[in-house]
Amino acid sequence: MLLQIPGMLMAVLILTMGLGFFYQKQLPGLLRFLLVALLGATVLTSYNFGIGRDAASAGLLAMLSLKPFETHSSRDAKSLLGFSLFAPFAAFLQDQGPLTLGLSVVAYVLCLMAFAALAQTTAMPWRSAIKSATSATLMALPLALVGFWLFPRLSTPLWGLPQNALRGGGLGDRMDPNEWLDKLTDDRIVIRARFLSRTPSRNQMYWRGPVLTHFDGVVWIRDQGAKVRRRPLLQNDPAAITYEVMLEPTSTTDLIVLDLPTTAPENSKLTYEFAALVHDPINSIQRYQGTSSLNPTFAEPLDDLTRLMTLRLPDELNPRTRQLAQKWRQENPDPVALANRFEAWIQKDFKYTIDAPLLGRDSADDFLFNTKRGFCQHFSSSFAVFMRSAGVPTRVVTGFVGGRYNKVGDYWMLYAKDAHAWDEIWVEGRGWVRFDPTAAVAPENILDTLEDTGNDESFTESMLSSTFETSDWIRRSWNELILGYNSTRQKSLLRPLGFDTEDAKQLAFIFMIGAAVALSLTLMLLLRQRRENLHEVERAWRIFIRQMHRHKLEKFSHEPASMFADRITELYQSKTGASAERIRQLCARYTQWRYENREFDPVEIKQLVLDLRQFRLS
Repeated sequence: MLLQIPGMLMAVLILTMGLGFFYQKQLPGLLRFLLVALLGATVLTSYNFGIGRDAASAGLLAMLSLKPFETHSSRDAKSLLGFSLFAPFAAFLQDQGPLTLGLSVVAYVLCLMAFAALAQTTAMPWRSAIKSATSATLMALPLALVGFWLFPRLSTPLWGLPQNALRGGGLGDRMDPNEWLDKLTDDRIVIRARFLSRTPSRNQMYWRGPVLTHFDGVVWIRDQGAKVRRRPLLQNDPAAITYEVMLEPTSTTDLIVLDLPTTAPENSKLTYEFAALVHDPINSIQRYQGTSSLNPTFAEPLDDLTRLMTLRLPDELNPRTRQLAQKWRQENPDPVALANRFEAWIQKDFKYTIDAPLLGRDSADDFLFNTKRGFCQHFSSSFAVFMRSAGVPTRVVTGFVGGRYNKVGDYWMLYAKDAHAWDEIWVEGRGWVRFDPTAAVAPENILDTLEDTGNDESFTESMLSSTFETSDWIRRSWNELILGYNSTRQKSLLRPLGFDTEDAKQLAFIFMIGAAVALSLTLMLLLRQRRENLHEVERAWRIFIRQMHRHKLEKFSHEPASMFADRITELYQSKTGASAERIRQLCARYTQWRYENREFDPVEIKQLVLDLRQFRLS
């Protein structure tokens, strides 16, 4: 859980836990109150005073870090261990990767070891504690596996999770040129994409997300009406590309697709603006296939409503941009020529940097004629304002571009920092055409990949790169096998066995059968553990009693060994005197070891075990 919280908060919590471990005295009530208030404020400020499952999980961890300050008895220690088991569960709300699972298993086993030690009145050897915790884990494992693979999985969940206070790697329904700095420095992987047909060139790998149409002078906003309007028809493209995407949780409803999608991925729909949407926010890994055209041609003209919306600008803003755009339009009204001229202008005089100054009320004028420094939001926003001022329908598209090729797994990795914004202009006879003014200024910042610099890597860099790619390939395989196991895959697993996967009763019956088998295995492990805990003399004595039972000489449960020996001797003294005497001796030696606390040396114990095991009634 510590690995999933902001660094400063992690340092504060580790320091608090260390103080709680070394400071054994009870703190005054006022000081404890101040600590609670301080940690609470630290958690809230770390998450920008947002309330979500990430902030709540961090709050739980903060309270756990304070619990040692009031742990002074065995009962307090047991309470602390019990509450600590919630920490791995909270970690799974943020990440379900193999590292989180491995660390959670270690934490779980350590808690079980501590529980086992607290249950003893004397000091417990650490090896015995490990054995006890491992045995308990193994007994729970069969039922856990059955629950994972066979418990009926619903296509839609019964309940949802609250969103995080800090958003995931997804893109929102708005774009402010003065924002996005957090995304451009985020190293988390958002997309893993594999091409199933041919692989496009890197300058064509634009991954489409939300499309922004409305502009209020500062912020670009999505047109919500586009979600219900019929999308335009495209001409058939025989060179369309098919691909597979594994999308990390983004807390949005947008599936990221290769630009421009021709069909909607399963369980999604394409909007009028060719954005792929699902019904619920994406809070778990999504795996889907798509088909896209790299050179789409629209089969329908631009409708009047869309033309009006993609030309609209706030009045009396950005006068210098308007004036320049209208001047250039008079010189050459061709939309492509205007766009190319704009890109040639900014290519000479502008600089790409994320350390951009804030823009004023006339944001396009301020950027184009004053600061001339910025990142993709500044370039795409100013380009759209310029083209609209020139009478060209224009909209802003957000998504991802660039990425890194994983040679081990043969797929592309795109990070949250690969978030990007570009533009589309309407060209008669072709439709919406992509222009990326940022790439005109700094193509190395947009389309650069590991392959571009791979020839210059040192041996150490190459080894580190291979290690990282291998670890991410393991993570992708984990996502595919474990996290991607949903109702569809469960049905495909059970259908070849002849089960009706659409019948809820059959699915429940399969789970109950599997659970019964798992519980039987658990019971076997439990019984075996009890046998293993018996002393070797006790195991030999039970073998001896079973030998008597086969000759119809039953030992009553309430009968001491000495009385059993007397009864057998009385019955068989006349028939088998030697055997009766042998039984008396064995019972007497066992009674001395078991009840009289006589010290037996190892040789005597070994001989008693051997005599009990080898006895046969003649």
